[in-house]
Amino acid sequence: MEKKSEINGHSMPSSASTARMLENSEQEPGVEEEAQQQERRTKKERGFRERLRGFLCRNLLVILTVSGVLVGVGLGMLVRSMGLSRAQMSHFAFPGEMLLRMLKMIILPLVVCSLVSGAASLDTRSLGKLGGIAVSYFLVTTLIASGIGVALAFIIKPGVGAGALNTNSLGLESVSSNKETADSFLDLARNLFPSNLVAAAFRSYATDYKMVAVGNDTNGTILYQKVPIGTETDGMNILGLVLFAMMFGVALRILGEEGEELIRFFNAFNEATMVLVSWIMWYIPFGIMFLVGSKIVEMEDVVLLVTSLGKYIFASVLGHVIHGGIVLPLIYFAFTRKNPFTFLSGLITPLTTAFATCSSSATLPSMIKCVEENNGVDKRISRFILPIGATVNMDGAAIFQCIAAVFIAQLNNIELNAGQIFTILVTATASSVGAAGIPAGGIITIAIILEAIGLPTNDLSLMLAVDWIVDRTTTVVNVEGDALGAGILHHINQLETKKHQQEAEELGEVRVESVANVRAEEETSPLVMHQTKILEGMPEAIESVL
Repeated sequence: MEKKSEINGHSMPSSASTARMLENSEQEPGVEEEAQQQERRTKKERGFRERLRGFLCRNLLVILTVSGVLVGVGLGMLVRSMGLSRAQMSHFAFPGEMLLRMLKMIILPLVVCSLVSGAASLDTRSLGKLGGIAVSYFLVTTLIASGIGVALAFIIKPGVGAGALNTNSLGLESVSSNKETADSFLDLARNLFPSNLVAAAFRSYATDYKMVAVGNDTNGTILYQKVPIGTETDGMNILGLVLFAMMFGVALRILGEEGEELIRFFNAFNEATMVLVSWIMWYIPFGIMFLVGSKIVEMEDVVLLVTSLGKYIFASVLGHVIHGGIVLPLIYFAFTRKNPFTFLSGLITPLTTAFATCSSSATLPSMIKCVEENNGVDKRISRFILPIGATVNMDGAAIFQCIAAVFIAQLNNIELNAGQIFTILVTATASSVGAAGIPAGGIITIAIILEAIGLPTNDLSLMLAVDWIVDRTTTVVNVEGDALGAGILHHINQLETKKHQQEAEELGEVRVESVANVRAEEETSPLVMHQTKILEGMPEAIESVL
């Protein structure tokens, strides 16, 4: 009798083909399961590849910038062993020089346009409040930084036991400054109000002295008197430009409709400048590689400098680590209750640029772009606060200036009293406002501090010898303080905006209820109806009642 088998409930005659069909039908569930697993694995791999690609695309500039620094160090060590001449060194540094020139080129339009548009976009009350908070933040953080610097200098004592160290032993040229402390602060006030705005783009006011004969003494010797005279020095008067741009933006805001066209012009100019900044930022990794490499090639006797001034370098860098890694993040957390290191992770590119260029002004373009795009800070806040911060907020400079002042006092075996220590704190905080945001700009302000406490300035060359090391961490702390300040102001502005929105919603609800009550009374009382008809022609009265 012929065997029959069933497939899906139907009896079929038994044969080899039907047997194979039965086997395939039994294997189908297993095959489908394997196919599903394979599909899941493929999706997972595809998802991982997409996430990796997205991460690389988002952080490509950061990766390239950090790689540029590392490659620059290796390249500098390699080229250093070749014994290049001075001319060859300058040729090797050319790509890095081009980066600095590009960044400096963009500073003037960026500062002026961003401050004009930022000040014009904020109402006068908000501008005053935010400006007051910003100035308070800058002063307090700089004063804390000065205190850290003085404390570390007395704890580590970098100048004790280094009395034999002098300029000649290291083969350095002497640097001196005969500028009076009072004239230094008067120059700061004069630069706030430049007599020529065009000249302020490339020149600053500085006091010099000349000796004038004022008569003879009893022995017939001619008596001379030092008379201050005004001179112009090369370098952008960024302080005067910042003040003018800020006041000009406020004036445009007050003009109202008449100033709208000019405000739109500066806004468009500012956006176009930011496009140029985005192009320059892609050159930063290449330029940084040669900036770092050329600096390593130019180093002379590094071992002698480090062994002689190692405690001074250590104290300065430690102060920057404490202030930038602990104090500033704690201040940011106290105001915002947010993780400060998450905020700082979006600023790796400008922080690396600050480390390589040693210029807070040159870092300003990339800082504005990253703060807005990576951390979501309001453009009105960032473009108003960051240019001011790059000019007046110098936390890192205050630290190393205080350490340098105490170091020189210890070097000359001079005991500092409480009055001199207080003078160092106040002078370092005040003079950092006028410190130029350029490499080695803080050396000039150290001379002001030394003059204020009566210390000799002929040892300033020691600071200049290692400034290329200390100035890197100094600039990083400077720009970090600016960025965290912008984040704090953005948070405060958001809280104020939410508060105003809630008040507006509550006021709207009160108005709706009042209108409903008026209408209900209109239906019942002819007297109220008569009153409301009179009030309809007086909207101001209704608003005042509400």
